[in-house]
Amino acid sequence: MTPRRFGICIDANDPERVADFWAAVLDRKTETSGEEIRLLPRADDDLRIRFLRTDAPKVLANPHHLHLTSALADDQQLTVERLIGLGATHLDVGQLPDEDHIVLGDPEGNELCVIPAGNNWLAGTGFLGEVAADGSRETGVFWSAALGWPLVWDQDGETAVATPSGSAKVAWGGPPPVPRGPRDRFRFDLIALEDTDPADEIRRLVGLGATLVAEIGSDGRWARMTDPDAYEFELLAPR
Repeated sequence: MTPRRFGICIDANDPERVADFWAAVLDRKTETSGEEIRLLPRADDDLRIRFLRTDAPKVLANPHHLHLTSALADDQQLTVERLIGLGATHLDVGQLPDEDHIVLGDPEGNELCVIPAGNNWLAGTGFLGEVAADGSRETGVFWSAALGWPLVWDQDGETAVATPSGSAKVAWGGPPPVPRGPRDRFRFDLIALEDTDPADEIRRLVGLGATLVAEIGSDGRWARMTDPDAYEFELLAPR
């Protein structure tokens, strides 16, 4: 199956500020298109990231978050210091004293982890090494088929896929899920292939286990859908 591209959409009260933070963290440029701000990819299978404005305050932990990697022993602390200088803050999400990752929040409190050097799971990935997601095995299997990315982990209810180049992983940790509000602020995007008919792609995803919430048909957004665990994602035109 031809692989598709994966993206992230983050709602923000001040999307310019949050986009500028992540652009600095990941050394990417930004582009404003209509109502959204995008981080431009530097390589073909970089994870696409976009930001949308919302008036809703952040009151719950996100069901998904990003993991940043470290190549050398000193990198973790240097990364933490750099991110705090850019506007991040330390977060207590119940991590245990013996856990070696450091949890931060971006300028609006979106959770992220800085992983120490020597992590075998993220060996070979880039600086943005992983999207760590809530979700059952059924959802991981769905995304593997939806993206055309084979599973690189499938044990004890936990699943993961990797970009075609291996530059990043998306992993679903299984239950229990975090509490959820009316709409998740951190959601996924699936970017269609060139010359794809929107109706055909919607039918394909429904056949794999997605649910169509609404057809959009504007600003390159074809449909709003949910995966088997009812996490919302959008189907986007090729970009």
